[in-house]
Amino acid sequence: MKRLTLLTLLTAGLLAVPPSAVAARPDPVRLDGVTVRIYRGTTQVVTVNHTRGMHARVTLWALRGDTWAKRFRATDGRIGYGGLVRANRRVQGSGTTPLGTFRLPWAFGMHPRRKAWDPSYRRAGSGDYWVLDNRSSHYNRWRSRAAGGFRWRLPQSDPNASERLRSFPKQYEFAVTTSFNSTQVRHRGGAIFLHVNGRGATAGCVSAPRWFLLRTLDTLDPAAQPVIAIGR
Repeated sequence: MKRLTLLTLLTAGLLAVPPSAVAARPDPVRLDGVTVRIYRGTTQVVTVNHTRGMHARVTLWALRGDTWAKRFRATDGRIGYGGLVRANRRVQGSGTTPLGTFRLPWAFGMHPRRKAWDPSYRRAGSGDYWVLDNRSSHYNRWRSRAAGGFRWRLPQSDPNASERLRSFPKQYEFAVTTSFNSTQVRHRGGAIFLHVNGRGATAGCVSAPRWFLLRTLDTLDPAAQPVIAIGR
């Protein structure tokens, strides 16, 4: 019974799982010049190829037989204002986007879930936050203000301030979480998502046009073990 309960949580995308928890294939693949670490069972990949400045080319791929096929691509994606950095060297508040391959566990947004989307999708409410309070046991996790356990009153100028999701209605209209820092290493940061483009560079996430995110939510399948690979 305990194993079934864990499997249910993993399938629903509600339990953060470090990348090491899924057996990886020994040989990575190269897609659009980006090295991708493919996990066992992965048949969907999003690549992020840094082109210049804050700009990137974002592509969704699907495995067809033995061939990776491009499904759709956006040439006007964005990365963090601080550039790119190795994931294990990232510092919270640096505005950097972590390099590497990360799982795409579940999506969230501002709208009710559509039938085509995975059931693990969450609609952000007015009291929902992504915790970035280094003193909280819920660090780098979705948490409601009512549930408590973090200092939600901290102003955004405070280095431990958490993100109130509804404060970013454009960027988080459609978003997909990643497994970056799922082990909750303090001061490494979190809230690294694939989300809709804002006005400029992100604070560390990867962003893409609205149409790309909407189509991504229509396409991603948790059974495909989807990942995002971010390269230079």
